Amino acid sequence: MTIEATLQQRSESKCELCANGDNLSVFEVPPTEVNSDMCVFICDKCHDEITNTDALDVNHWRCLNDSMWSQVPVVQVMAYRMLKRLVGAGETWAQDLLDMLYLDDETLAWANKGSAEVDTEEPHLDSNGAVLVAGDNVVLIKDLVVKGANFTAKRGTPVRGISLTSNPEHIEGRVNGTRIVIITQYVKKM
Repeated sequence: MTIEATLQQRSESKCELCANGDNLSVFEVPPTEVNSDMCVFICDKCHDEITNTDALDVNHWRCLNDSMWSQVPVVQVMAYRMLKRLVGAGETWAQDLLDMLYLDDETLAWANKGSAEVDTEEPHLDSNGAVLVAGDNVVLIKDLVVKGANFTAKRGTPVRGISLTSNPEHIEGRVNGTRIVIITQYVKKM
């Protein structure tokens, strides 16, 4: 069976990202060798959005709310990469989806391997010098007054599933249901 036939069967002849059934083609997810486990079956619209980094139709990618739950690792990788790109474009809804997305260690490593930004960024370090990665759980080591939210995040409060920012001295996380930016020197990895 050819790669295209295998993907057509796996995807039920629909785009594996947006579920569109028109103009489908095989898209090889780098960096990999070509086989059906390393390719997705996507429509022209998704292909153009993925390969053209200048334009981004944000509303088109709301489909990731469904496709990110796929049991197929290569689809999870593409959903993760597109959500990261949308977060970089300032889409808060994409960050919320990214916070919910769980990838096993091998799939997450593959998803990050294709992102140039991961290799060039300075590491985010906690108060003890431990490297923080997206999804880590941390504990506050100092009481922090949260401006604009009228509460103080107390020392010892756990922050689960953190997100990294472009600034290596800041992370984002939810405390008391509010998403806040936290200085890395005020947290320690759990």
